[in-house]
Formats: sequence, C-alpha cells, structure tokens
Amino acid sequence: MERYKLATARRTQKKLQSIKLHQLVEYFIKKEHMIRSHYHRHLDFNGETLAWMMAIDACFLFEFLRNYSNAEGKVFRKVTTMSHMVDAARMKLAYNCILRDIMMLENQIPLYLVRKILRFQCPSYQIADEELSNMLIGFVKEVSPFEVMKNFSSIDVKNYAHLLQLLYFMIVPKAMESIGTINKTEVHVDIPELKETKPMCNPNYVKQLFSSVWRQAPGLKVMEVLAKRPIKFLEKIPWKIISRLPGVSILVEKIFSFQGEKKSEDEDSTDEPPLVEKIMIPSVTELSKAGVKFSPTEGDLTTIWFNSRTATFYLPTVSLDVNTEVLLRNLIAYETTVELGPMVFTRYTELMNGIIDTEEDVKLLRQSGIILNRMKNDEEVAQLWNGMSRSVRLTKVGFIDKVLEDVNKFHSSRWSVKARKIMKTYVFEAWQILTFLAAILLLLLTCVQAYCSVYGCGSRWDHAINAGLE
Repeated sequence: MERYKLATARRTQKKLQSIKLHQLVEYFIKKEHMIRSHYHRHLDFNGETLAWMMAIDACFLFEFLRNYSNAEGKVFRKVTTMSHMVDAARMKLAYNCILRDIMMLENQIPLYLVRKILRFQCPSYQIADEELSNMLIGFVKEVSPFEVMKNFSSIDVKNYAHLLQLLYFMIVPKAMESIGTINKTEVHVDIPELKETKPMCNPNYVKQLFSSVWRQAPGLKVMEVLAKRPIKFLEKIPWKIISRLPGVSILVEKIFSFQGEKKSEDEDSTDEPPLVEKIMIPSVTELSKAGVKFSPTEGDLTTIWFNSRTATFYLPTVSLDVNTEVLLRNLIAYETTVELGPMVFTRYTELMNGIIDTEEDVKLLRQSGIILNRMKNDEEVAQLWNGMSRSVRLTKVGFIDKVLEDVNKFHSSRWSVKARKIMKTYVFEAWQILTFLAAILLLLLTCVQAYCSVYGCGSRWDHAINAGLE
C-alpha cells in the first residue's frame, strides 16, 4: 500500500503545475499544529516526518476521490491513473483494500489538506470547494450503506474534518444530536446488611420423613429385616439412577456439603464487570408471526418508526457488501470515541442485532426490501449483525427507544403471544414437575421391588393387612 501511495504522489506532482511536492511539504510543516489538532492522540513524529506523511497520504486520497467525481470538473476530468487498481465496476481487489484502509478511524486524513491541494490548481477556494464537493458526493453515494445523498446537491467541506466524520453525519444528521440524552447523574445504591439466611434444605426434614414412614408401617419390622440381610438389599437399590436425579443430588449437597458450599461461594465471589445493556425485542420471524409487516424507507436513521395501527415496522434500506462490516465498525468506533452526543448509530446496530438472529430473519428483511444483500448468502449477513458488539456506554435515543417500546407493546398484546406465554409458564413448567414426581415414584417402586426380591415381603404384607382388619 505504501508503494502505491508513493507512486500516486509522484503522478500527482506532475499534475500540480504551480507547486512542487516539496513546496507542499513545506506548507504542511508550517501547519503542523493544525494537522495535529485533528487527531485525538499524540502523533509520535517530528514535524518534517509528519508533513511528508500527510503530503503523500493527501495526494493519494485526492487521486482516489477523483474517481467519484460525477460531473466534468473545471480543473480535472475523471482520472485514469488509478484505473489499474480502481475499475468502473469497483470489483477489483485493490479497490476494496484501499477503501477499507482509508475508512479506518486511525487512518483518517484531514480533508482540508486535500482542499489545499485543489486550491493550488484553482483560481479560488470557491471553485476548489465545488470540485471537492462533487468528489465527496459521489464517494458517499457509492460507499454509504444507506441512501442518504438524494437531498444533497453540495457539501460544505469546511464543516467536516475527515471522510469518516462526513459519512457519519450523512447517516446521522446533526439535528439528531438533541434527540437522545445521556444520563450522567450518579446513582447511589443503598446496600442492606447481609443477614444470615437459613439453608434451603434442613437435614432434620429427612429424619422426620423416615420417622413418619416407620410409624406408618409398624408391622413390617423393617429394621429387623434389614439387620439380617442388609448387603443384598443395598446391592439391589439403583444408586446410579438415584444419584443422577437433580432433586436427590441437590438434597445430598445441602445435607452433607453445606459448609463446603458456603466456603466455595465466598471464594468464587469476585467483582464482575457491569452487565451490558441489551435491547430486548423479538426477532423478525417472531414479529412476522405476530402480524408485524416490514417496510423499507429511503433516507437516514430518522426514518425508523413503527405504525401500531397498521402493524408496520419502517426501517431504512441498507446495502451490505464485503466492505460494509469495516464501515459499520469504524462508524461505531468514531461515534463512541469522538462524538459526545447520543450514540444513535450504535443504537441502530443494536436494534438490527436484536431483530436478526438467524438467516431466516435476514431472508424476511431481504424479501421486504430492507436489506440489499450483495454478500454470499443470508447466513453471512446474520453473522455480520450478530457479530456487532454492544456498547458499554449507556445512552438513550428517544425515537429509537419509542419504537422499541411500541413494537414490544404490540407484540405482547397479541393473543397468540399471550397463549404461548401461558403455555410456557404453566403447562411446560408443570410437565417438568410431573416428570420429576413420576421419576421419584418409579424410583420408590424400584426400591420396593428390590426389597421384596431379597426379603420376600408378600407374607409380611398379608400379615400386616390381616392385623389391620382385626
């Protein structure tokens, strides 16, 4: 990549008739403090090295942006010096590598440097700004995952520091900064003193259980019989099955290992990081089953809304290709580290992460026109959205949170959803309890069978019944 940049800088120098590259470097040396002010961390380079780096990178960026100029420029016509790397169809591998490189947050070049290169060839800054505006409009139209440039005839290049900031504010207009709010108030939580709690299982309960059993069967003489042949009886009991029962294992733990469990809990108690806020919203498939329809919109993120009357969820059309993941991640990184307002774009990615779980969800959004998939398959798109990590900086975005509230309210009000919740809450949980009781009953019958096979309890039962009748 560095060889390409150096070669491009040499070609650009030949086109700059009124100034040489070393003169451009000298100008950048004078503007060292202005260049450094565009970066949020210290650049560990001296002034001359920084100026040469900026000159080469700015010439390369300028040459690359000229491929996006749709109008016939007043100074330059569409350039062909990078045609070996950037074809008209944008299908060459070099184009994708260059685009990903220049859109990385750490690789941003101040746009005013490109503006200065144009100024050296233009009679005035006005003409230079028009040329650069045409380039940037073409660039954003092609690169942006959203259709955001239909209402823009020009761009005021002086308002944007670099390409990533320009793309961000085309997707998230500055007017939306006041929509969300960030909660910066301190929260004081009163933690009550820990009180000694009683164990969930009292060992005395087991003793009481056995005592009641012995009282109910005095005629069986169980203790006397067990004392005669205890080994055979113990061999017949299915201890392996008993040990695998969850209820029995918990009971044994509580009886014999209560002190050890308490000690291990104290050792394992560590300071865990705060839980990350997660958007709770049903998936596209679940919403579709509940009667929600999805409709695409043309525009930025302000077009997200939910019509509860028609049960229509409106989302902006997003085009996904091999470069989209890099763009999305760097836009999130820029919003998180640079912008002080609400994280609107991050909230949007969390929304898409919440409603997309599987490739079936992607298929439904693709069929509705919300997702334009230029990747290999729907599974890759699902992995892309599910791979977006949630932000640890909690923020509220009013209009998106309102959409989430309306969607969840509509979904919860559907009778089909209520019926599924009732079945899950009462029927399925009851079946688990019944299954556990059936397992206990089967285990007791097995124990009785083992007892009878060893001691022959038929005559004893007859004796007990006859004694009861008398």
